[in-house]
Amino acid sequence: MAPAGSFESLAAALRAGADSVYFGVGSLNMRARATVNFTEDDLPKVVRLCHACGAKAYLTCNIIVYDRELEAVRTLLQRAKAAGVDAVIAADFAVITYARELGLEVHISVQANVCNVAAVRFFAAYADVMVLARELPLSSIRHIIDTIREEKICGPSGKPVRIEIFAHGALCIGVSGKCGMSLAAYNHSANRGDCFQLCRRRYRVTDVDTGFEMNIDNQYIMSPKDICTVRVIDQLLEAGVSVFKLEGRGRSEGYVSTVTQVYREALEACSAGTWSPEKVAAWEAQLLRVFNRQFWHGGYYLGEDWDTWGGTANSLALEQRQHLGRVKSYYARPGIAVLKLEAADLKQGDRLEITGTTTGIVRLTADEVREDTESGETTPVPYVSKGNTAYVAVPQKVRHGDKVYLVTRRKLS
Repeated sequence: MAPAGSFESLAAALRAGADSVYFGVGSLNMRARATVNFTEDDLPKVVRLCHACGAKAYLTCNIIVYDRELEAVRTLLQRAKAAGVDAVIAADFAVITYARELGLEVHISVQANVCNVAAVRFFAAYADVMVLARELPLSSIRHIIDTIREEKICGPSGKPVRIEIFAHGALCIGVSGKCGMSLAAYNHSANRGDCFQLCRRRYRVTDVDTGFEMNIDNQYIMSPKDICTVRVIDQLLEAGVSVFKLEGRGRSEGYVSTVTQVYREALEACSAGTWSPEKVAAWEAQLLRVFNRQFWHGGYYLGEDWDTWGGTANSLALEQRQHLGRVKSYYARPGIAVLKLEAADLKQGDRLEITGTTTGIVRLTADEVREDTESGETTPVPYVSKGNTAYVAVPQKVRHGDKVYLVTRRKLS
């Protein structure tokens, strides 16, 4: 299950092989501070795009809800039902009960902190899928799934409850994402999707009586590494996990594409019996190219201590991208994109990413760069200068107005 915070990310997730996509609308989700979010009017298009690719569309409505917002929640869920959304991810009982009244399938969010079989039995009256707390070890996950099978614990659909876990992405210092730091400091609640991420900062301890100050030895003591389960995904599958959730609704379409593709390949390799340490190393190398705060391999699932502080507030991705220009046009038969270079030169051998709301993301190397001549033909050149038009071969269709980025290796200090 892949994240989407924009139509670019949605297209990237679907093209990379997501079986389902989860997304938020407006402020009623845990990514309310995201610069890009879908609107209620976008719901039919989001659902249509997912279903056209054989994927499910899951609406995330997992914040705590106040009385003044109940009417907005009802309106959102009614529109989600009308649009054909496949399920609603929720933790607040106002959302859960109203979704069920409408006949919408419910998935219990990690915010509900499901840690045991008793909780699964309780929520089975409302939900067909449950996200387990991130803090559970593999032995507990296996016990819960085994008990579901033995007791035939079924959701409203009449089918056995399916268990979902977080497979990849950013972790929060709060238990299952519940934290009050941002609320205390800025009156902006993390449990309302409005977190200022104070845990990602450095801190100094001050003795109030004497004024003596001491720097924390690990400067980012509350900023954990990202979880990455590629090297233990076979164990999670063997335990009976049904849904592997990839975190990242606030990330770029490049991140969504890479992470979705890696986990798609890993799951298929497990199914085919070709999963191997060599493949794991290659997958992890790909994941390090995009946003990460280093990786905690297996996390609490393997019973490891949380001695995994990231040592940074920012990304340690090995690659970065900068705006280069936009697509002017595309010629299908030769597979050529015409690029308007707005921000930099384009050189032969440069690596590019082209993104758009329908295109998703296309990655390529400009093995040959061409530009116009006075005779009206194009000719190969070592580079095309900023402000001019360049012609490059692309591996698949791109569209007028798509953004073009130059991808380079980052210099990490």
